[in-house]
Amino acid sequence: MKNMVTAALMLNLGVAGIYGQQRPVRMTFSGNGAGNAIDLKHPGASTVEENVEGIGTLGVFTFRDLRAAAAIPQPSGTCAGLFFPSVAGGAIFRFQDGSLLKVVLTGGGDCVDLVHGVGHCTLNFQITGGTGRFQNASGVLTYTETALPVFFDGTGMAPGMTTEVGDISGTISGVGLLEEPPDVSDR
Repeated sequence: MKNMVTAALMLNLGVAGIYGQQRPVRMTFSGNGAGNAIDLKHPGASTVEENVEGIGTLGVFTFRDLRAAAAIPQPSGTCAGLFFPSVAGGAIFRFQDGSLLKVVLTGGGDCVDLVHGVGHCTLNFQITGGTGRFQNASGVLTYTETALPVFFDGTGMAPGMTTEVGDISGTISGVGLLEEPPDVSDR
């Protein structure tokens, strides 16, 4: 009986250890961003999105986010240009093995440097699970990008589309995440 209790306790502690382990995440990406006609129903905000792909510690991925960003610049102690905070939204990562990782926006925004014609975006995300190897995932990620205009909208004032390059970093935990991503190059 004592051996069964000891074995059960060790199994419980082992499973808890697997769930509690955090793995650092580091990914790089490139892609594009633009406004989006989807209305996220957030007063005083417009919808923007990013569509990027890249590679990192979790494997090859695509990423699409939709978020409501303030339509009028807001004061910021960290932005030397115009700051447009992101107020709601989320994203999905899709990996080569078909696994999806879901995240929701918890803060951040876009800092537009009018002098140099460049935008800098920092977004904070909370991981809310996913499918496949990310079913029980949790953690936090920070998305950091540099955006340059491709063309301007009809007013000539706002970019109609931007190029985007950057990185994503943070931590992730959950069962199945500690092994290397599956090799799908043969498929």
